[in-house]
Amino acid sequence: MRNEDGQTIRLEDYRPYDYLVHSVDLDFTLGDGETTVRSRLILERRPGEEGYADLVLDGDEIEMTSIAVDGAPLEAGLYELTPERLVIQAVPQEGRFTLEVVTRLEPEKNSKLMGLYRTKGVWCTQCEAEGFRRITFFPDRPDVLSRYRVRVEADRAAAPILLSNGNPGERGELPGGRHFAVWDDPHPKPSYLFALVAGDLDVLTDGFTTAGGRKVDLAIYTEKGLAGRAAYAMDALKRSMVWDEKRFGREYDLDIFNIVAVSDFNMGAMENKGLNVFNHKYVLLDPQTATDGDYAGVETVIAHEYFHNWTGNRITCRDWFQLCLKEGLTVYRDQEFSADERSRAVKRIASVASLRAHQFPEDQGPLQHPVRPTRYREINNFYTATVYDKGAELVRMIATILGEDGFRAGMDLYFERHDGEATTIEAFIACFEEVTGTDLTQFALWYSQAGTPTLTVRESFEAGTLTLTLSQHLDGGAAQTGTAPMHLPVRFALVGPDGAEIDAKAESAEARVADGIIHLTTAEATIVFTGLAQRPLLSILRDFSAPVTLVHEQSAEDRAALARRDPNDYARWAAVNGLVETMLVGAAREGFSEARDGETIDALVEAAGDENLEPALRALIATLPGEVEIARLVAKDVDPEAVHAARIAALTAIGRLGAGPLAALRESLATDADFSPDAASAGQRALRNAVLAPLSLAAGDPGAAAAQYAGATNMTDRLAGLSVLVHHFAGSAAAEDALADFYGRFETDDLVIDKWFAIQATAPAADTLERVAALQRHPAFRLANPNRARSLIGSFAAANPLAFHRADGRGQAFVAEQLVALDRLNPQTAARLATSFRTWRSLEPIRRENARAALAAMQDEKSLSKDLKDIVERTLQ
Repeated sequence: MRNEDGQTIRLEDYRPYDYLVHSVDLDFTLGDGETTVRSRLILERRPGEEGYADLVLDGDEIEMTSIAVDGAPLEAGLYELTPERLVIQAVPQEGRFTLEVVTRLEPEKNSKLMGLYRTKGVWCTQCEAEGFRRITFFPDRPDVLSRYRVRVEADRAAAPILLSNGNPGERGELPGGRHFAVWDDPHPKPSYLFALVAGDLDVLTDGFTTAGGRKVDLAIYTEKGLAGRAAYAMDALKRSMVWDEKRFGREYDLDIFNIVAVSDFNMGAMENKGLNVFNHKYVLLDPQTATDGDYAGVETVIAHEYFHNWTGNRITCRDWFQLCLKEGLTVYRDQEFSADERSRAVKRIASVASLRAHQFPEDQGPLQHPVRPTRYREINNFYTATVYDKGAELVRMIATILGEDGFRAGMDLYFERHDGEATTIEAFIACFEEVTGTDLTQFALWYSQAGTPTLTVRESFEAGTLTLTLSQHLDGGAAQTGTAPMHLPVRFALVGPDGAEIDAKAESAEARVADGIIHLTTAEATIVFTGLAQRPLLSILRDFSAPVTLVHEQSAEDRAALARRDPNDYARWAAVNGLVETMLVGAAREGFSEARDGETIDALVEAAGDENLEPALRALIATLPGEVEIARLVAKDVDPEAVHAARIAALTAIGRLGAGPLAALRESLATDADFSPDAASAGQRALRNAVLAPLSLAAGDPGAAAAQYAGATNMTDRLAGLSVLVHHFAGSAAAEDALADFYGRFETDDLVIDKWFAIQATAPAADTLERVAALQRHPAFRLANPNRARSLIGSFAAANPLAFHRADGRGQAFVAEQLVALDRLNPQTAARLATSFRTWRSLEPIRRENARAALAAMQDEKSLSKDLKDIVERTLQ
């Protein structure tokens, strides 16, 4: 699928691999400084293929020490070896044959953390998307499915634990204090799902019995002394297994399920068959070191990787263009799990807020691409919010369009028909069409057309008749993939003055209206509701039923009324949030006006105090959009200083105008109860902490925050107090004392110190750049560790527009310099952090030019990796 320049991969060029790889037998000899890998492949020319085909295998930075076909060593003239591939001529074209290759690796020097690497004495692999080629020569593509048998040998003292995919087999002792273990995976899988871990690790064990009676041994391996902090992750795993059986009928299929938590990892986690490898951030928890957000994150990621066993492993992608088929679908599944385990409304709001903060800017900027792209230069750069989060929204729309029963029937057919296959989006959609008789051809445009549609809603009421006009529009954007009307399922309700939903007859010549959903499939449609006694309130795009930008010509009075009366929790949040967004955008452009914006603040304070709503929902209502999101809404000629001033003014006004009720609310939520991570307790803490900043700003006093920090009995409350001190009282004695105390308490805990770095990097203060530069030289900072790089450099660039986009350009230049340095160590992490520049064209002219210059300086670096070069060049286009 490569074109002649060796750069761009195109979907249209896909063709199956020339050979079947029936089995893969790997033998790892692990040692200090050097590892030997012996690979034995059983291959066969794909049936039905005509003409001779060379055997082409992928490779990357590995040394081959021997090669043989059917036991006979190959002479140098019979193969061609380049830095990226091994091409073998004269392999048998009929029948099966054996290829044996021995490679030599140096895992300790592998700072890219792709392939086999060693961290803190532990050998570990990461093979998605193209890391297996850094271990041995292989057709490293997702449509080559093979049975794997793995033998791992190491010094017992250095690595008493030897793990790989599948079920455990033979193990034994060897001379010289060494030992070995054999693992066999009965399920064919692609190379990206291969995993190996070896080291001296602690373990937490448990067990699970599936609905079908299979007994499964569960284990979570951690660095020494940390297994006790994996208890919540184990509980989340068992709950995930139960949920997948009940909700999707999916049982686990091996005798063992292992998770390993490591501190140096490029991603959040990886779903390797039977051996999930996790960034320890998403495994290790206790009340003193982890926040409620961390608990929710662990629950979500544990579930996500487990759910991949069926949506990603048993059924995988034919090619990397189909990445959303496993990731978007599995994000939908983990969102549904969290909604069932916690609060459906709160989870939906959090998912929408994340989508708008991360995916919408991607859709609106130079890195825009469809959910299923048609070309790429570096696949690692397409693990994006568009593929994951928008991909999940597409699955959610299918469920909305078809209904619960139709969606479940389609999923059942998908699992039955494609189990053991590498498949495509077309095959996925065809299952739903077949079981329901629904034509989803137009809906499928969501997968191929990039960009966020704008849904415009106009309404008029006269003589008992409400007329709605809905129109959709899609800009071409950077990707230029088409702008045809798509199928938008728009959930709605008519709400009366008492908050009750009104059942009214609907007629439309252009749109189908059924079960509270307007199915908009044309560029514009008119819907007429008759027989209404009075003008109702229109509650539109409920539950964010389509990922669109809503433009609704609705008065502030109607929004305020919906904020008070809408029976749909998501819609109530959306009504308040819409008022708040309008207020903040106006304040960023013209300055904050209490006379103009007081009613919005009153509505927010009232909703935050409404005891009919769960505390977690009220906390979301009370939390203003961040400065990055406000800047996205301002859209053009953004001045980060004006955005910051607008948000601070609004927070201060909330604290002043709502002083009485918010202080009483905060006091009512105080508790001496022991910490519990359950959703209700977390919601109460979230609401209490949400009002701390506005009350402190209004008082102009850090005392309450300092007292909360000092008296906190859990990390959630301690970090909330520290955040208010550092972000709103920067440089004060209280802030500096708390930072010093925090570091002293937790300096030996990497995950907590990541928080310490991040909270300083995100402080909207005049000297934050200088502080970040100093922290970059701190003994605890290590650029090569992805978590540490993300916590300092990534947080500064992605979440602190005031400091990152300083008018003098030094913030952007600093980040560019750090990314170039990081690129030499870990190109994948550098490229992902570089996406923080994606909104540079929306800045005001001076900052815009500074950002362009920083990007151009990176582009001029001669040794830039293809990962970072791809992001920089596309961002500059």
